[in-house]
Amino acid sequence: MAKLSPRDLAQVLGKLPPQPINENVLVGYDFASDAGVFRLRDDVALVQTVDFFTPIADDPFIYGRIAAINALNDVYAMGGQPLTALSIVCYPQKGDFSVLGEILSGGQSALNEEGVTVLGGHSIDDSEIKIGYSITGIVDPAKVITNAQAKPGDALILTKPIGTGAISTAIKRGVASVSAVEASMRVMTTSAASASREMQLAGARACTDITGFGLLGHAYEMARASDVCLVIEAERVPLLPDVLYLISQGMLTRGDKNNRAYVGDTIEIEEGISKEMQSALFDPQTAGGLLISIARSKAEALVRKLDGAVIIGEVASRSGFLIRVI
Repeated sequence: MAKLSPRDLAQVLGKLPPQPINENVLVGYDFASDAGVFRLRDDVALVQTVDFFTPIADDPFIYGRIAAINALNDVYAMGGQPLTALSIVCYPQKGDFSVLGEILSGGQSALNEEGVTVLGGHSIDDSEIKIGYSITGIVDPAKVITNAQAKPGDALILTKPIGTGAISTAIKRGVASVSAVEASMRVMTTSAASASREMQLAGARACTDITGFGLLGHAYEMARASDVCLVIEAERVPLLPDVLYLISQGMLTRGDKNNRAYVGDTIEIEEGISKEMQSALFDPQTAGGLLISIARSKAEALVRKLDGAVIIGEVASRSGFLIRVI
């Protein structure tokens, strides 16, 4: 939940001098994709990503697992297979190191379950805890799935309900219900490995994982990269328990404002969509679901194979907006 404003970050990155052209860079940071891809051979490319954040669960073991799953999902969104991890640790020198041990144990357990080996990492003394991982994986260069190939007529599938940001805020303020907390933790500790495997078999055209920029922020990036308009049906978007109520009570992160600014005037929201639902669509997620663009004829079959997945809209030709919420 502590990401820099995506609009501010984009302005900074846009002013960096161009790097030397390297034909082996298949996906770089200028693509706004979930991970970078660098070709090693005609049949193998590296997939690399990094992510870390402040505590999002009271249980340190669960926090570690969430940090690992959140990083792994970037590789899965690209159709890659994660192999190794490096840990990133910001922890107070005078803190309880048994707690740090639990965090790292949770992260390592989640990684090992996915067949990923922790090779090492780096730590610094920091008064505010931040934990995460840099993940390296591999992918066939011919089978990389980016956010740039969505086609008009495709169906849009979301593989997890949204609302972890609002619930995390409610947890910090001590007002989240047990059912909301349990559902949120279950979502954030569920790997995208199975969804990634099934979408590849089904022939998905484009994908992104929903994290800090919220559903609409990441949808905006897919629409812009693919030069299309994403039409999202608000009533179809699955929500975690109590999310709209919690938002009505002010349980929002600063990401709500930042993500709205990022999308700007490229979005049209139909009258009748409640303010609470709009905030849910902009709500920053942690280890969120995959947003998949796939031919309509293949969508229902894919949904049946993915527990909790829902068709939430479709891809249309580019018009005056990149996103329409109806």
